[in-house]
Amino acid sequence: MPRLLTLLLFLVALPAAAGLFDSRPSPTLGAPLNNSSDFLPVREAFRLSLVESGPESVKLRFVAAEGYYLYRHRFAFRTDPADIALGQPRLPAGEAKTDDYFGDVEVYYGVLDVDLPVDNPQQRPFALEVTYQGCADKGLCYPPETERIAIGDLPSGASAPSTSEPARQPRDLDWKALALFFLAGLGLTFTPCVLPMLPILSGVVLRGQIGGLRGLALSLAYVLPMAACFALLGALMGVFGAELNLQARLQSPWVLVPFAAFFGLFALAMFGVFEMRLPHFISAPLDRLAGNTRGGSLWGAALLGVLSSLLVSPCVSAPLAGALLYISASGDALGGGLKLFALGLGMGTPLVLFALGGGALLPKSGIWMVSVRNAFGVLLLAVAVWLLERVLPGPLTLALWGLLAAGVALWLGALEFTPKTHRQKLAQLAGLALLVYALASWVGALQGQSDPLRPLGRVPLAGNALPASSAGEWRTITQPTELDTALAEAKAAGQPLLLDWYADWCISCKVIEREVLTAPEVASQLGAFRLVRFDMTESNPAQRALLDRYRLFGPPAILFFADNGDEIAELRVIGEIDAANFAERLQRSKALR
Repeated sequence: MPRLLTLLLFLVALPAAAGLFDSRPSPTLGAPLNNSSDFLPVREAFRLSLVESGPESVKLRFVAAEGYYLYRHRFAFRTDPADIALGQPRLPAGEAKTDDYFGDVEVYYGVLDVDLPVDNPQQRPFALEVTYQGCADKGLCYPPETERIAIGDLPSGASAPSTSEPARQPRDLDWKALALFFLAGLGLTFTPCVLPMLPILSGVVLRGQIGGLRGLALSLAYVLPMAACFALLGALMGVFGAELNLQARLQSPWVLVPFAAFFGLFALAMFGVFEMRLPHFISAPLDRLAGNTRGGSLWGAALLGVLSSLLVSPCVSAPLAGALLYISASGDALGGGLKLFALGLGMGTPLVLFALGGGALLPKSGIWMVSVRNAFGVLLLAVAVWLLERVLPGPLTLALWGLLAAGVALWLGALEFTPKTHRQKLAQLAGLALLVYALASWVGALQGQSDPLRPLGRVPLAGNALPASSAGEWRTITQPTELDTALAEAKAAGQPLLLDWYADWCISCKVIEREVLTAPEVASQLGAFRLVRFDMTESNPAQRALLDRYRLFGPPAILFFADNGDEIAELRVIGEIDAANFAERLQRSKALR
């Protein structure tokens, strides 16, 4: 089978891979919410109380208002005095969520109880500092908040009043993720070192008993224990990730870069540069045990299934290792076990088909299997680039997406000019399209673009081209004194000013920056304003005091200032807004400034 069928998907999917894990808060029906009254103050959105305190543990309770959530990995705890030691906080499983900055995270809605081990046998009074961060579904992110709780004033075991609000139900299973893992397992079977083994395995397991209920029972007895072993491995990696809080550590370059390097090595293994195998001192005894196992019985088939899950072939090792790294980052033991169980079922499905109908139901071995293996390698490289997006400058990651697209294009024969079959010509055509995308990515990267979905930025329609300076340049500041200076300069010049409140940890800020401020109907009007962006990523006391001064809870927010220096309060934007509504506010500002 030609390379085209296995890689044509990359023609559409590769540019979108950067946004594969992205999601945006879904606004309510109707107009966006754009004033401070639509949001609660942080300590009303997230109510913290002390439930119990004792010499060995402290129990805290958070109650998030409806439509608000807390990040699991943003919790931090410290004591004063510091010699009262704290253990690892015990947190329940949260809900899976994906955002542009933190990536795959867990969040908590409703009631959250936190058990915090302490080493305080003498029950000395101390202060507990609790740091947390949360967001609103409507599109507002609060800065990190720290509360100080006095421990020791209450008698041992005393309880603070608790809320009657019911806890949120456990999260639903992610059926889409399970289906993807099943398809990945199915795809891994059709690789050069797995599919040719099916007749051998079926000869040992089935002992020639192909077809009928006996063949089905033997094949299931082989497949289910194999999948169960994968599930156990996934659950252990989920627990491992939760214990290490790997999800939070994945925000650090010291972790992201090695993980990306691991995925690059796994990709090289898929390309056949080297093989990944168990050490000989482990694999040799397992090989001997598998060779001595008698097939033809349900128990024998089950034992062979367990051994097969341990003796993973080189073609499966790299994607399996990548899947384990992904699961360990999620910290979800149940979800990890179910995902790898689905992977094992996908890998075992061809064997069940073979047991039911023989080789007629399975495709024949051929060069097409190398393409399947290489396709997995490309996907692993895409994951590596996606990880590096969080630590590298945007233009550099866009260039890496272009490099990956160019590599696939060359593999498809985009620059080969020898006579080809019709199928090879189609593959070459797909490669040329990817090569065009690669060139666009490199040009966009040189121009400072960073969005892989729009490598050249927004290109205006013919006849509506904007001058290069029409959108203006955003001036980024971080200090209150700089803001005062910028407002004074704009007032002295008699020019209106737009003030954009931004932070790296603000999901909706990135949505506004990417989809609203670059829209043609918005960009064409920005040239009339001085554009100032206040970056409060650091969220220091001075920046937080400035939020209070302007009666804001956090970013995103966009404030309009008239040419006399006064704010046009009725145009204030709090939370997310779409391009059409923001363009309409810009238009209204002409009559008000």
